[in-house]
Amino acid sequence: MSILKQPSRRTFIQSLAGAGMLLPGMLHELMAETVKAPEPANPLAPKAPMFAARAKSVIFLYMSGGVSHVDTFDPKPKLQASHHQAYKDTFLHASPWSFKRYAKCDTEVSELFPHVGGMMDDIALIRSMHNDIPNHPQAVLQIHGGSTVETRPSMGSWMSYGLGTVNQELPSFVVLAPEIPYGGGACWDNSFLPACHQGVRVIPGQEAIPNMTPRSSLEVQDMDLGMIDFFNRRNLAQHDNDKTLAARVKTFETAAGMQKQAPDVFDLSKESDATLALYGIDRHTKKGFGWQCLMARRLAERGVRFVELIDAGSDKYTNWDSHLDIKMHATQARKVDLPIAGLLKDLKSRGMLEDTLVVWTTEFGRKPGDGSPDEEGRTHWSKAYSSWMAGGGIKGGMVYGETDDFGFETVKDSCDIHDFQATILHQMGLDHKKLTYRHAGRDYRLTDVSGRVVTEILA
Repeated sequence: MSILKQPSRRTFIQSLAGAGMLLPGMLHELMAETVKAPEPANPLAPKAPMFAARAKSVIFLYMSGGVSHVDTFDPKPKLQASHHQAYKDTFLHASPWSFKRYAKCDTEVSELFPHVGGMMDDIALIRSMHNDIPNHPQAVLQIHGGSTVETRPSMGSWMSYGLGTVNQELPSFVVLAPEIPYGGGACWDNSFLPACHQGVRVIPGQEAIPNMTPRSSLEVQDMDLGMIDFFNRRNLAQHDNDKTLAARVKTFETAAGMQKQAPDVFDLSKESDATLALYGIDRHTKKGFGWQCLMARRLAERGVRFVELIDAGSDKYTNWDSHLDIKMHATQARKVDLPIAGLLKDLKSRGMLEDTLVVWTTEFGRKPGDGSPDEEGRTHWSKAYSSWMAGGGIKGGMVYGETDDFGFETVKDSCDIHDFQATILHQMGLDHKKLTYRHAGRDYRLTDVSGRVVTEILA
């Protein structure tokens, strides 16, 4: 079977002339331009990190809606003993779930997460997270783009901008999202960064990426792409190799590459039954969080720089937004617990966990009490919540930070959103203070004007 090569601009123009589609004068002009037209800079070309990186890629597990820390990763015995008692301006609510110690490190985790609990030897648990605003839109903007007031480039876009990608036929930033989460496309927005750094959303299901199958033969499509490429480059030359135009050119090239590589990425036929069992799926699965986790591993091993998995439902009854009844957390946990543990086990067995940073987070926590003792749910709470990291140079089997006896506020080793983001960038070899982009007369960065690397959780 012969391999078809994409024709050069010169070959393409000669083919048009041979078909009688160009007048001699036009042929002479266009052939001359093929010599003059400069090669545009590739905005997704692999870039060296600023210093030695511990991770090559990030798998970002985002739980949309606000996961309650006191019901999952932050046990509070005094809260359990003070159920319905008045405290300040609220009535305390005990967790419906018990906690137990897991793995060799004896980290306490709720019974909601028995499989993730079993992996705590590989996890650095942060119990002292906090952010600025306990509303979904602002909190989602902040965890992804560092700002609560406007949409700025998401973390995956910054990673793409700072490091490029080793696989030019797949996007540098992929988002696996069955539903639009709170904050919408801001979760994967490139904002003022070049368009090629925007996340590509994959929707689990029968057709994960629309138009993945070429509508014509590869030979005809390559001829079409040759024509598009020629005129794109001529336009670039006429606009002094504008970076925005160069980025748009790259999006065409990436889209074409995806038609060649994406079908293989989504084909589970070569995965063993044992591997599929780790994620709790079978080989006919095309959706679900287990499918998302397996796809994340397959994308990371093919060189995709940043893969975000979003666990979001179509409304507050199918995500972590448990205002009405905190027991709704049980349904959400059952969906993600086994697949997340399976992802960690799979990465570890393949030697990938060493250089793949796995991050688990949500936009804020849930208040340990409420205005009435009769409430069954928990409201938004930004002063304290939990997140964790594993792999990619992270020190496993440890807990960082503490909250007070009831889980209302952080009391030790507080971790701000920008600290969290600075640490993720650091593991990828990027200095959060130096990763900047000039826009509207000022230099912007993911961490705005604050943030420190949480060195205590680094191996």
